[in-house]
Amino acid sequence: MEINDHTGKPDVERLVKEHQSRLRSFIGKRVSNKEDAEDILQDVFYQLIKTVESNISPIEQVAAWLYRVARNTIINKSRKKREEEWPVPRYDDEGNALEAFSEILFSDDSPGAETEYMRSLVWKELEAALSELPPEQREAFELTELEGLPVKEVAKTINAPVNTLLSRKHYAVKHLRKRLYDLYNDLMNYG
Repeated sequence: MEINDHTGKPDVERLVKEHQSRLRSFIGKRVSNKEDAEDILQDVFYQLIKTVESNISPIEQVAAWLYRVARNTIINKSRKKREEEWPVPRYDDEGNALEAFSEILFSDDSPGAETEYMRSLVWKELEAALSELPPEQREAFELTELEGLPVKEVAKTINAPVNTLLSRKHYAVKHLRKRLYDLYNDLMNYG
C-alpha cells in the first residue's frame, strides 16, 4: 500500500482517486439502481478510511481488498433489500388484507425459506376461510379472484345475473377480510 510520507499512513485520497472509476464500474454492473450503486461505493471507501485510521491491520493488496469489500457490501445490501421488500402492503381504509395476501400467494419471485413458509400459512388459512363460505360465494370468489376469470364470463357459466355474482363475491370478500385479519396482523408483527 502506498504510504504518505509525513504521517506513515496510506494516502487514502490518492487510493480513492486511483480506484474510484473502476470500482464504480464494477459495482454498477452488479447493482441496477444508480443511487444504491453510489451508496455502496461510498460505503466501500468509508470502510477503507475506517480500516486505515484504525491501523489495526495493514491492507496488503488494496485493489483486491476494495473489490472484496464491494462484493460483500453488494451482497449484504441486496439481502437487506429483499428483507425490506417483503411483499405485503399496508391495509387500505377498509382493512383489506386480500391484496396483501395475493402478492404473497402469487408473486413470481423465487421465495426464500421464510417467505415460502409464510406463503404456505396464508394458503392454509385462505383454504380454511374459503371452506367456511356458502358454496355460491366460494365459487364466485375462486373463479373471479383466484382463477382470474371475467365477471361476465363467470356469470354466464354459472347461469346467474352479474349483480348476483358480484353480491356473492362481495360477501365472500367481507368474510375473508374478517377471517384473515388476525393472520395479517401476525405476519406484519412477525420477527
